[in-house]
Amino acid sequence: IEDFQRLTVSLRGNFTVKTKIIIFTFTGQLDAFSEKQFQSFITSNLEKNSLPFIIDLSKIDFLDSSGLGALVQTAKECKKLKLKFSVIGNSRVAQTIKLVRLADFLNLEESFDEAFSKLKS
Repeated sequence: IEDFQRLTVSLRGNFTVKTKIIIFTFTGQLDAFSEKQFQSFITSNLEKNSLPFIIDLSKIDFLDSSGLGALVQTAKECKKLKLKFSVIGNSRVAQTIKLVRLADFLNLEESFDEAFSKLKS
């Protein structure tokens, strides 16, 4: 069983490093109440390990505009640091990202395997 850290009442997260790629996994809701904790969780762990990474949102129940904003800020930070990353999500999360035309900007991938192989190359 994965050990998730409680970031807020409604958001939990953890990360693992697998063959030089960090995998951030979140569960719960990525919204106005959790965006700051989401961003600081990723940022603080990237400062320790400057590696390409995957943000796994496949266990996220709810994503709102604040959550999308947090993803955009993370993407901007990565572009500044020249860090490669990908986002994967369940159908609801992916649909929300595509609806606001952020799929390319956030490097949205269909599956973990696709994201992993893109970051390896």
